[in-house]
Amino acid sequence: MVSTHQSEEDARNEHILIWINGVLKPRAEAMVSVYDSGFMLGDGVWEGLRLYNGKWAFLDDHMDRLFEAAKAIDLDIGMTRAAVIAALEDTRRANEMQTDAHARLMVTRGVKMRPFQHPALSRSGPTVAIIMEHSKPSIPRPIRLATVPHLRGLPMTQDPKLNSHSKLNCILACIAAEKAGADEALMLDIHGFVNTTNACNFFIIRKGEVWTSTGDYCMNGITRQKVIDLCRNNDIPVFEKNFSLVETYSADEAFLTGTFGAQTPVGEIDGRVIGTGDLGPLTTRIRALYKDMIDQGTE
Repeated sequence: MVSTHQSEEDARNEHILIWINGVLKPRAEAMVSVYDSGFMLGDGVWEGLRLYNGKWAFLDDHMDRLFEAAKAIDLDIGMTRAAVIAALEDTRRANEMQTDAHARLMVTRGVKMRPFQHPALSRSGPTVAIIMEHSKPSIPRPIRLATVPHLRGLPMTQDPKLNSHSKLNCILACIAAEKAGADEALMLDIHGFVNTTNACNFFIIRKGEVWTSTGDYCMNGITRQKVIDLCRNNDIPVFEKNFSLVETYSADEAFLTGTFGAQTPVGEIDGRVIGTGDLGPLTTRIRALYKDMIDQGTE
């Protein structure tokens, strides 16, 4: 199997320093309590950030989303926006990272007094952790997807727009896809329209047009939005719309978007080869436009 988060092995990651509640600790010593709300219940939010040439890509967007999600679940991060950014930079400098690095910034409701659900039992304040690794994507071939029965649901169940620690639904979707011989799961929305994968946003290309879901039932990814903006700014027709598996199977190209892999080509869905099965010309152009944007340090 191939993962959309597959990276080259890097021995330096054995010796990284991890930021936990203001203290940088060696990897082997970076631990949280078994009573932590994140470990016990998946009660928390997180962001994944990518480092290019000494700069965190789209940092403001990530901070906006982190603090919006924390407010949505009534979680006080206990740090200002500037303090969170400073912690990222402290961790980056401590690990001597300049580019090809990935950060996982996690905030949970903190350590509980007793092992039960009620948030009032989390009385020690939030747990904030930053894992930062040397990470260069290494995806050897286009991704294979399989459609699974697991759906991204309604906002009144678990809002799919939240980057929460509770990922079991997506994990079960990924397991189902792997058992079907695919790398990742293609998930539909509650109406049966093509939506997202278990880990990334999903796009198809048909007759020169770029299509993605309406965004009503998926994580509205930052890379997803950057691709939409790039298309609009470069005269590439792009549509956020409902579309079916029938339309997906006959697409000329398909790709995934995410902070880690940027734009990852899809070669096969449910045993149907998409286009030539390889990276297509319009996906290649979008990749180049995205790389130019990153290189210029613009958002």
